[in-house]
Order: sequence, then C-alpha cells, then structure tokens
Amino acid sequence: MKLQELISCLPAYAVEDDTNPEITSLQMDSRKVQDGALFFCIRGFTVDGHRFAKQAEASGALAVVSEEPLDLSVPVIVVRDSKRAMALIAARFYDFPSTKMRLTGVTGTNGKTTVTHLLQEIYMEAGFPAGLIGTMYTKYGNEVKPSVNTTPESLILQEMFFDMHDQGMEHVVMEVSSHALQLGRTHGTDFDIAVFTNLSQDHLDYHETMDEYAAAKALLFSQLGSGYHPQKQKFAVINGDDPYAEKMITAAAAPVITYAIDSQADIRAENVNVHAGGSAFDLVHYNRHFRIELQMPGRFSVYNALAAAAAAYAGGIGWETICKVLPEVKSVSGRFEKIASSSPVNVIVDYAHTSDSLENVLQTISEFANGNVRTVVGCGGDRDKTKRPLMASTAEKWSDYVYLTSDNPRSENPRTILEEMEQGLSTSAYELIEDREKAIRQAVNDSGPDDVILIAGKGHETYQIIGEQTYDFDDRLVAKQALEELGMK
Repeated sequence: MKLQELISCLPAYAVEDDTNPEITSLQMDSRKVQDGALFFCIRGFTVDGHRFAKQAEASGALAVVSEEPLDLSVPVIVVRDSKRAMALIAARFYDFPSTKMRLTGVTGTNGKTTVTHLLQEIYMEAGFPAGLIGTMYTKYGNEVKPSVNTTPESLILQEMFFDMHDQGMEHVVMEVSSHALQLGRTHGTDFDIAVFTNLSQDHLDYHETMDEYAAAKALLFSQLGSGYHPQKQKFAVINGDDPYAEKMITAAAAPVITYAIDSQADIRAENVNVHAGGSAFDLVHYNRHFRIELQMPGRFSVYNALAAAAAAYAGGIGWETICKVLPEVKSVSGRFEKIASSSPVNVIVDYAHTSDSLENVLQTISEFANGNVRTVVGCGGDRDKTKRPLMASTAEKWSDYVYLTSDNPRSENPRTILEEMEQGLSTSAYELIEDREKAIRQAVNDSGPDDVILIAGKGHETYQIIGEQTYDFDDRLVAKQALEELGMK
C-alpha cells in the first residue's frame, strides 16, 4: 500500500517529504525491519524507539512515524501519539479486519479468561467459527499461538484479526486489559460487544488509584459507539453487582445488558448452589428460567457463566444453545484446576493473583473442605506492591496454614517481596519459603487426609521469571510429582 494512502486514516500529522513509497510491512522493532517497512518510533518504559530510527532506515525502512522531527532521508510522519497512530495505521494496512467479524471484548480484574473460553465454546456450538485472544494463547481454527501480553500490541492484534478473517472466523472473543486500553493498543478496533466482569485492586503500580484503574476499563465501553446497525448492533454487558457497575453503565455509548446474582438485572442467577464438584443455578431472563449445572465450583464461576450467557445473548445466540454449552465446559486450564491423584489430599491450582480472586477461591474451598486448608501464595516482582500484605491477609483469613513463596520475582529480591507480604499477617501459622518448588513440596508433606492445598498465583503458567532469566516451572507438575513421591499416585 502506498504511504499516502496508508496515513490518510490519521486525523492530524506533519510530513515535509511528499514522496510516496510502497509500504510492504509495519514494524516497531528496528531489529526486525526489512526493505519496504514503515517503522514506528515508540516510547516504551525502558526503551525509546526514536533512538533506533536511523538503524531502521539503514535496514530498509522507507518511512518513519515519530513524535518529533528526525534527521532522516526517508519521509518522517510526525504525530502527537505514535502508539495510537500505529494502531490506526495497522488497522488501515490490514483493511480494518475487525469490522468484518463480530468482536467481543471482555475486561475486568478477574474472570476474563474463563468468560472468553465459555463464549468461544457457545459460538462454536451455534455453528459460528470463533477465534480467541487472551492471557493463555490465541486460538482459532487449527492455530494455537502462545501469548506475550493479555492484549497484544496493535500491530500484532490487527494482523491476528486479518488472519482470523482469512481463516473464516465470524466471531472473535478477546480479553482486553486496562493497560491495552490506556496505551491505545485497541485503538482502531471495532468492538461490537463489551463485557465488564468486576473490578478489584490490581495494577496500582501503573494506574495509581482505583478510580484511574476504573477509568481505563471504562474506555472499552465509551469506545463502542452509539450508532445503530441492524447487522452489527453494539451492546455493553455489565456485572450489576459490582461497585463500579454504574461507572461502566454511564460510560457505555451503547445499549446496556446487566447480569447479577444479588441485584435486579436483565439476566440473573437465582437458587445458587455451590458444591465441591461444581455449582448450579437458575438462569432467569425475565419470564424464562433455565436450570444450569456447571462443572466449575464457586459463586465466581456463576458470575463468569452469567457474563458469557449475557454476551452470547447479545450476540444473537439462542438460550437453548447457551444453556446446552455451559454445563459441558470443564474448568479452564489453571483456573480452579484439581490435580488428578488418588491421594486423600486435594491439590488445587488457580491463577488467583489479586486479594479478591484469592478470597473467591478460598471461600469456595471452605464450603467443601473437610480437613485443613493450606495455601501456597506469592506476589510478582516489579508489580503493585500495595496488594502484597492484602494477599497474605486474605490467605490467612481463609486458611489454616500459609506458605509465602516466590511467584515471578523478576528484578526484585524474593525475600523482600515475602517480607512485605508478611506485614499483612497477624498469626504465626505461616512460613516463608523463597523456593516455590520447596514450598509446594512442604505443603504436600505437611498435609493429611482430606486436607486441601491451594497453589495460587500462577495457574496455567509454565515458567518462572527470576532476575532476567525465565525458567521452566509448572505448579501442576511440581504438585503431581510431590504427591507421587509420597506414594500417592
């Protein structure tokens, strides 16, 4: 595509060079630039892409998008925000692929992964090929690709949309993080349905306050647009029980569908029953009632099912299909995942990495545990420090014994993280074990019949980041090996 045609989607820019080269690729990493590329100078947290503009030119870039004038021999398009410009240009380069599919974005602190998986299953059952983009992977057709971010950078995202449409996907369901919304990664993306699950403390290292965090989430709903199109009507799907529901409803520029357990809502769960094997409830939509038996335990699972059901309904799927799929879906990998074993000790691995999600999981465990509850938990390094004592306090509240251990310490001293978590504890029923494998093994060795061990924080992750190194590590495999070594195969 010619440069002038490509940048015509920008509302404002400055460029002195009126040459019009043919652009064959887009790139924000100067090391990957090849002949024919348009290079974007992005200011990151640790690296400023403007420093590598000359390197990109030398590697074959035919034009550069920048936030400041640069001394180059190729056209330099100067914009106010190169990240947002990149998102729009990427959408233009791939011919606005998100407009050619029904796109659902799910945002919130907890539940995004489960809701998107449920939605994908519902659409597939209804006969609509559906792609999924999220924390664990990108999945469509026969393609499964690992994820780097919950929501990819705009260049990658628009290419994914293009490929999904090319592969025949009619729907896409994706997790949308607050970081992605704040940084403009989804700028230029046409969402049809936006889902809000909940909001609890997380990412305050980035957003600083809960109000700022909520405002970032609300961007998804304000970007829906208020125009009516009979084939692609927009909807906002919002958890009416969450304290931030009204903020999302106010921000929504599209018709709102609410779901709830405790409040009045368009779609409700009544007669909720949570047990060790799952949960059950009556899904109520005005005068229609459907009894749902989930294989996933906990009230949080009921909320996730309601969110998926409401979004699918907004997407035009009938209740019969929705209510057929929900009971068939087993827990998502790393979400309240029980480790298969003949041992009388129950081990559960969950991605819970906020105090709210940890409390949800432990509260569910308390409803069926016959023995002691032991929790193995840590907090990631280089992330929100204010939640560390809260995580420990929550673990202590719902557990008989707590093992504070490393999560992904990254550049921080693991011991310092644990000591900051320790400040939230008021009893002596805990110990600090920096080595995560040792902590898991210690919990298994300490447990007796009918005890329940929760290993929280990493869930599906198969790695651990210590310093600048990434090591193979899977909570599920470590727990299973520990059980087997005790002769509990």
